[in-house]
Amino acid sequence: MFISRQGLAFMILPFLPASNLFFPVGFVIAERVLYMPSMGFCILVAYGFQLLSERWSRKATWCCLGFLLLSHSVKTYNRNADWESEYTIFMSGLKVNQRNAKLFNNVGHALESEGKFEEALQFFHKAVSVQEDDVGAHINVGRTYNHLKMFKEAEQAYLKAKSLLPKAKPGESYQARIAPNHLNVFLNLANLISKNATRLEEADLLYRQAISMRSDYTQAYINRGDILIKLNRTKEAQEVYERALLYDSTNPDIYYNLGVVFLEQGKASQALAYLDKALEFDPEHEQALLNSAILLQELGRPELRKIARERLLKLLAKDESNERVHFNLGMLAMDDRNTDEAENWFRRAVHLKQDFRSALFNLALLLADDHRPLEAAPFLNQLVKYHPDHIKGLILLGDIYINNIKDLDAAENCYKRILQLDPINIQGLHNLCVVYVERGKLAQAQSCLAHAHRLAPGEDYILRHLQIVQTRIQRLRTTAGPSREKEVAFAEYDPREFGGSPGDELEDDFQQQPINGGDGQ
Repeated sequence: MFISRQGLAFMILPFLPASNLFFPVGFVIAERVLYMPSMGFCILVAYGFQLLSERWSRKATWCCLGFLLLSHSVKTYNRNADWESEYTIFMSGLKVNQRNAKLFNNVGHALESEGKFEEALQFFHKAVSVQEDDVGAHINVGRTYNHLKMFKEAEQAYLKAKSLLPKAKPGESYQARIAPNHLNVFLNLANLISKNATRLEEADLLYRQAISMRSDYTQAYINRGDILIKLNRTKEAQEVYERALLYDSTNPDIYYNLGVVFLEQGKASQALAYLDKALEFDPEHEQALLNSAILLQELGRPELRKIARERLLKLLAKDESNERVHFNLGMLAMDDRNTDEAENWFRRAVHLKQDFRSALFNLALLLADDHRPLEAAPFLNQLVKYHPDHIKGLILLGDIYINNIKDLDAAENCYKRILQLDPINIQGLHNLCVVYVERGKLAQAQSCLAHAHRLAPGEDYILRHLQIVQTRIQRLRTTAGPSREKEVAFAEYDPREFGGSPGDELEDDFQQQPINGGDGQ
């Protein structure tokens, strides 16, 4: 009798607190809750076997025990299928209980981890319908909408979750009454609305609310600092990050962000110190490795370039598909005057990212400087295809069209595009004037150069070229009789093509600059 009571005690008493018989426990019963009850069950089986063996034949008793073991073995085998994955185990729970919000949330999490966001959303919505005041379920709905790029719906879900948080009572600590994971609603909502540059102040307010509820909320400090940097309030951002260090002095992200703050403030040495500190706590911190390497390269000291190269190569070993690493290795090679290696790195960067603005231009510039302009032209065309506002690229491409490809139409289009972007770009304007000279349109070239001279009276080369054109015009006028050359040279034109005003062609024709003697070039 003692053994049977002991078995019953082992089986029933440990299970009672989690059974929901006396009060709702608010959580899903875990397998570990059944460990001691299982011991009690085994004791009862042994006791029952003993009793049966005393009353029945030995064969019948063993048959009963065998049937019991077989039936439970089959049940265990079937149960193993439920343990195949998180999804299957939680779905098996839903077959038993359709009124538990946590089960629906867990199924949603399992689907979310597999990237099945639309299916996960259905289960999160079901969790909300089962328990409308479940803050976590509303947060899950908002996060999933965010993954699906449905930002308006995500914001509404986060606002609903925020409205369900307990309100502060006079004289009571607010932070003690809110579950730590529920504070994520402030971060998630702030991260969402901060994508809109006009709502950064709203995001800042949410981060401040989260910090007021939990003073050691490090992630809120980090995110708030990012917002303050975007608001160009770098001094405040610095103070926020420094306060975060009081609660987490070994967090590499905080040191990295302080490095970014000092970079924004133009304090390179302080920035490098904090980036190095971030690497001290996390030698694999990718952003700190990259930005510190860029900073070391920009400092221009040969001994620092070696360290920068080591850090970039470390990043390359981790991820060969990072185009920025290839590009900055190319810049280091350029500083070391190793053009072959630089070209190789730039080509890899462009291969990884076809619209990589800096890599395309620097590769084209390297090829042009290496007297390989025809190789540079395709990269410049690729550059202006993706970045039609790249003035330096347009100038270099126009120069190649004039000097190497001899395509004056293409060159003229390049320079006119520059003047559309920047009407007072002297280099682009001057080069357009050169196109007119190459075409033999001397009157138009004279008017164009005179306009450029008015915009930049201090540029001697413009005045010198204007004088050369005026000399050619005077010589042409002294030749007798009509000619094709004269017809082209004095053809009518619209000065607005190069940014001039109507009437400039007459003014410039009669008000020639005094000739002090040109170099004939």
